[in-house]
Amino acid sequence: QAQLVESGGGLVQAGGSLRLSCTASGIAFSFYTMAWYRQAPGKQREFVAQISRGGNTNYADSVMGRFTISRDDALNSACLQMNSLKPEDTALFYCSAVRLSVYWGQGTQVTVSS
Repeated sequence: QAQLVESGGGLVQAGGSLRLSCTASGIAFSFYTMAWYRQAPGKQREFVAQISRGGNTNYADSVMGRFTISRDDALNSACLQMNSLKPEDTALFYCSAVRLSVYWGQGTQVTVSS
């Protein structure tokens, strides 16, 4: 059974950094595109970043230049390095694995104080 577990969220001041991790089990990880989404209170879930099985990356305009997505297929993990955090980055961050099926983690909370 597929399972994605996020970690690394927390409370940080504006301008600070956090590194989110997503560890997968039950899937052939290297074949999946890995992505991060976020959902702020009262808003829809939105795309943040993704990395393909070949290492190609895409980012939302709002995080371009501040966030970096990476993957380690040997560890079945994907990470999101978040720098220069802003209060508007406050959200529940979800990891997603996409191939023929889409799997989601439970989310990790990121709170950025001003």
